[in-house]
Amino acid sequence: MDLLQKNKLLYSRAGFGIALRDYQQPRPIDAALADLFPLAAPTGLEAVTEADWQQYSPDAMKAMGSEADKKEKQKEFRKRTKDINLMWLQQMVYTSFPLVEKTALFWHGHFATRINNPYYDQKLLNILRKNALGNFGDMLRQVSKSSAMLQFLNNQQNKKLHPNENFAREVMELFTLGRGHYTEEDIKEAARAFTGWAHDGNGDFVFRKRQHDDGLKKFLGREGYFNGDDILNILLEQKQTAVFLTQKIYRYFVSDEKTDEKHVKELAASFYKSNYDIAALLKEIFTADWFYKESVAGAKVKSPVELIVGYQRLLPMQFTNTKTLYSLQRLLGQVLFEAPNVAGWPGGKNWIDSSSLVVRMRLPEVLLATQDLDLSPKDTDPEMGEMHHNTTEMQEGAKPTNIKMARPVVDWDAYLAAWGQTRKEDLPALLADYLLVPGITAQQLRETISFADHFTDTDYIRSLTILLMELPEYQLG
Repeated sequence: MDLLQKNKLLYSRAGFGIALRDYQQPRPIDAALADLFPLAAPTGLEAVTEADWQQYSPDAMKAMGSEADKKEKQKEFRKRTKDINLMWLQQMVYTSFPLVEKTALFWHGHFATRINNPYYDQKLLNILRKNALGNFGDMLRQVSKSSAMLQFLNNQQNKKLHPNENFAREVMELFTLGRGHYTEEDIKEAARAFTGWAHDGNGDFVFRKRQHDDGLKKFLGREGYFNGDDILNILLEQKQTAVFLTQKIYRYFVSDEKTDEKHVKELAASFYKSNYDIAALLKEIFTADWFYKESVAGAKVKSPVELIVGYQRLLPMQFTNTKTLYSLQRLLGQVLFEAPNVAGWPGGKNWIDSSSLVVRMRLPEVLLATQDLDLSPKDTDPEMGEMHHNTTEMQEGAKPTNIKMARPVVDWDAYLAAWGQTRKEDLPALLADYLLVPGITAQQLRETISFADHFTDTDYIRSLTILLMELPEYQLG
């Protein structure tokens, strides 16, 4: 790979695609990485203020009169989830540090929840963003004590006389060790240790000592009077935790399908030795020679959120009606804060099926030109029975419907100006190189050119851009 191709791959994986200024002025990888890693943790996002929450908190609900009023108020509050959803999505588009948001998106799937409480969602999101490139142990402890996770995995109901095993099971299966590296007895004993962990009405962690089982416990070959923090510390001491996390991070940042076990083993050893320093792990990946092999380019399918954010970072566009951004998430099958189940989104080729591929390939024309879309949102299949009420109204008995997108305003003049000094005969290859991470054949490029609108320079560049974004290769990062 030459330097430009390396830059394209880096910005695709460490962000949401390369911006025009970075494409036109590629830099040494060390310099590009220095700008991707911030010097300080990001400030928190706030779409739902504490004052907002006081209108909808449990205490406020108790003060209301009828049950009908309470239900209406709760329904009104749940709609505020869209506010934090869109705020985060816009942060991904306009941030100067896309690696923070890209990594936070990874942790959002790793620590998946679906609770319909935007205030608690916002608290968890800011934990993930703050720790996205920090220390995994710190993040694990904070997430485990967050109101969103305690509520989602039922630890509010985990009491000494009636242990609830949901959180104890998932903290091992999904968050640390992975399936097959613990026993059912370990789950039972860990659940006892987490008894008494809960949150108050404001979403702050509380330890209810009277509900805690302080008896002797046996966990992963250890014996002691363990509490929840002890269990998390023991899990972090296991080298398997570093291996499990590194495998997931490798699939997210390197390749959906082809996992090089040698590389994973080396990375996991470094990750464990660093005491779970996430930034150090990512720097090791992004500076490795093997990361910049031709086979890595295009080895990932873009998630719906990556696709939506990528459109806006590649082209100068503005969605004046932000509801379209929420509709796009529903249509493509990944709505922030609405994970399909406790395991999050499976990712990879699971994003693509016969219907979703058609939608993805038609979207550039729908958003940037004149075509309408006649499709319904993808269904979700919650894993836990008690979460069925979380399916959105559009997903309940959804029927095919014509979804008219409020198209973004695209500054085609600015986009044209960026290519203004380029000879017309060179434009197709350069545009393809800019828009597509994997390359295409000369025959594909000739066919694409044959469908382009040659009426004016603006029409030519616009039509070529749309046609290239409709190719299957655009779905790959």
